[in-house]
Amino acid sequence: MTIIKQEDFIASIADALQYISYYHPLDYIRALGEAYQREQSSAARDAIAQILTNSRMSAEGRRPICQDTGIVVAFVKVGMEVRWEAAMGVSDMVNEGVRRAYSNPDNILRASVVADPAGARRNTRDNTPAVIHYEIVPGDKVEITLAAKGGGSENKAKFTILNPSDSLVDWVLKTVPTMGAGWCPPGMLGIGLGGTAEKAMLLAKEALMEPVDMHELLARGPNNRIEELRLELYDKVNALGIGAQGLGGLTTVVDVKIRDYPTHAAGLPVGMIPNCAATRHIHFSLDGSGPAVLVPPSLDAWPKVDWQPAPDARRVNLDAITREEVATWKPGEALLLTGKLLTGRDAAHKRIAEFFARGEGLPPGVDFSNRFIYYVGPVDPVRDEVVGPAGPTTATRMDKYTDMMLDKTGLLGMIGKAERGPQAIESIRKHKAVYLMAVGGAAYLVAKAIKSARVIAFEDLGMEAIYEFVVQDMPVTVAVDAAGTSVHTTGPAEWRGRIGKIPVVPG
Repeated sequence: MTIIKQEDFIASIADALQYISYYHPLDYIRALGEAYQREQSSAARDAIAQILTNSRMSAEGRRPICQDTGIVVAFVKVGMEVRWEAAMGVSDMVNEGVRRAYSNPDNILRASVVADPAGARRNTRDNTPAVIHYEIVPGDKVEITLAAKGGGSENKAKFTILNPSDSLVDWVLKTVPTMGAGWCPPGMLGIGLGGTAEKAMLLAKEALMEPVDMHELLARGPNNRIEELRLELYDKVNALGIGAQGLGGLTTVVDVKIRDYPTHAAGLPVGMIPNCAATRHIHFSLDGSGPAVLVPPSLDAWPKVDWQPAPDARRVNLDAITREEVATWKPGEALLLTGKLLTGRDAAHKRIAEFFARGEGLPPGVDFSNRFIYYVGPVDPVRDEVVGPAGPTTATRMDKYTDMMLDKTGLLGMIGKAERGPQAIESIRKHKAVYLMAVGGAAYLVAKAIKSARVIAFEDLGMEAIYEFVVQDMPVTVAVDAAGTSVHTTGPAEWRGRIGKIPVVPG
């Protein structure tokens, strides 16, 4: 009989969550490196280069790959011969491990979990509780799979119940374009088939924990119907031309994983969940001999990619910017921003809207006139950092506030990730403003461009407070220009038309 000690279990959870915060799974990095070599879209290739460079920087600096360090999902398989030497319940031990990991002073992770989700949405401050799934199995070990799931990709989860005669492929190809780019492709699709509604979604999440092996499947060919579906969906989803960050290109997914389960004869439940460019998961087991030993990967395993700004990137002085200058920027143009900008995301926008609804102005010290707002919730700094990893959040969530901000504050433009919806694009066009896109999954790289940071309003909101950043050569792309042209519409459309004419060599 195996005895699992409380401290060994807690320490293993904490260590594993720290590990995945800064080490990508190597199978994903290899697949992304192959996608970089194949990519023919200059915009997509630049985005992948930023993600790969950021990944190596995070591994070297042991700081988060992405500012969204995720909600923790734990799959715990407990052997029936295991005995616990513990005063806490297993869920309490998992949550204590999360608490330790996210408050580690050497690598603070962002607390993103909020309680009372339909009410006050109060941040729990330590990223607890985790979402935990248990299975009691034969044996004398405890096996744990941990994931830190970012909101951008989790928010794009989809579910349906198809008729038995309906086409799964058709549903996926119809649904993936509706997910936009907020899930930060290139990534993976996890698909769960069968069971019941909740089982299909659980299967989809579990599928994302499997290794990336599409290159092997392409080389040997399918052995069963599930593998046939994986190959068909891999080809057809990539043929949609969505590409890295939704900019248009050859690679939208590096793999498609599918798990199935017997289901009722009347239907086919289908869950689909994407994993983003900051995919983070790990598997380990405990056998009573002590905490899990996690061996750091060799940095030699990373592709030799060192992102540098495009030689023709336009340098922009944010402290002297005018609406007339903004009007000259072209869709897809690379910019390097220097100067002051303000931050703000969901909670800050909601509070500003409440101020205006009461007839009040902006809080003291907050002035958006001729300024840019960066949609970001940064990680707290450690050591000599001025700010922790600070990549963009999904801009679409701020669409409903866009017209208010442009109309009432004098704001010139916004910086985020992914596309904007029709309502926001029309407001941008009407106000002759602009929307700039930073690369999701390159948070540590972006943070290196931030030279100072200070909270100027709503400090109680934590990572959602309004900061003033001083940046130097912060890389962005013009995603929606002053005329309302969106590269998230034009880019995928162009590459969808080109892909059928391009011979694509499997990785």
